[in-house]
Amino acid sequence: MSVDRSERRQLALMLAPYSVGLLVLVAAPFAVTVGLAFAEYDLIRPPRWVGLGNFRQLAADPVFRVALTNSLVFAAIAVPARMAIALGLALLLHRRAAGVGTARTAAVLPIAVPEIAYGLLWLWLFNPLYGPVNQLLRVGGDNGLTALGRTPPQWLTDPTDARAAIILMSLFTVGETLIILLAARRALPAEAYELAAIEDATGWDVFRRVTLPLLAPVLALLAVRDTIQSLHFSFVPALVVTGGGPPPYATTYLSLFVYRNAFEYLRYGYAAAATLVMLGLTIAAVVVQLRLVRRYGRRHLPGSAGNPRGPDAAAERRREDRSRGGVEVDVGDR
Repeated sequence: MSVDRSERRQLALMLAPYSVGLLVLVAAPFAVTVGLAFAEYDLIRPPRWVGLGNFRQLAADPVFRVALTNSLVFAAIAVPARMAIALGLALLLHRRAAGVGTARTAAVLPIAVPEIAYGLLWLWLFNPLYGPVNQLLRVGGDNGLTALGRTPPQWLTDPTDARAAIILMSLFTVGETLIILLAARRALPAEAYELAAIEDATGWDVFRRVTLPLLAPVLALLAVRDTIQSLHFSFVPALVVTGGGPPPYATTYLSLFVYRNAFEYLRYGYAAAATLVMLGLTIAAVVVQLRLVRRYGRRHLPGSAGNPRGPDAAAERRREDRSRGGVEVDVGDR
């Protein structure tokens, strides 16, 4: 009994720093945010209760609607693109070969750069006059046009090009996702690929029937994580590179909307209400993704109700054949 108490005391002491940090840095700010969302507060006068007034103002605010639309479009495009790029790099770089280590380092390096420095770097790259991106696009063209005879993108002044620039910047910060997918790919059982080679499966069949189903749980977790963080990925680029413009609010996202209302306009209650809207959108996106993942698992993962050709079902059929004295062998079950 004394040993159990000692172990519990040690575990409690080990968890204490995390518990205090969770309470002080997460739970307490969340409670304050919820309280401020129903109040009007500007750091000068005491908070004044307004009920749902902040949310009604948000519903009628055209800038908030633009920021909300921009954030949803960014998440809908950037998250699948980031996942596809990370998965493709993981499949290319999971083997040991010459130059693979250098390529992995190059792919992960952008996440080690401070966000402000990363934004300033892209501000130089996207410069419409002497930026390397447009200089490269002008190669093969005449009179400042591209090889296709079109004007290079105006990354900092055209609304559509500016939104594309923010998405493009996010595609180079897939290092964390790549590391996890590399580890997951290297952990997949070699027997599955050996069986696929025996059956002369094509590369596409191996990816579709072996690699993708086995990586599906990891991909689902990363997609949920990326969706949650997509509301934050756009903050520093929009603040540093485009400043929320070009007008009118072309790259103003929810994170930048909250920042400006809180720290520039001192509308803390209004910003807290917008933060709760962001939280609601995040929860809704996660719930939808989890339902899609469960539906995919029921249909495609081995041994599930929708996919009876999994290893458990195959073993059960072999036991039934032996009990009947049968000798039939299904090639797909080898």
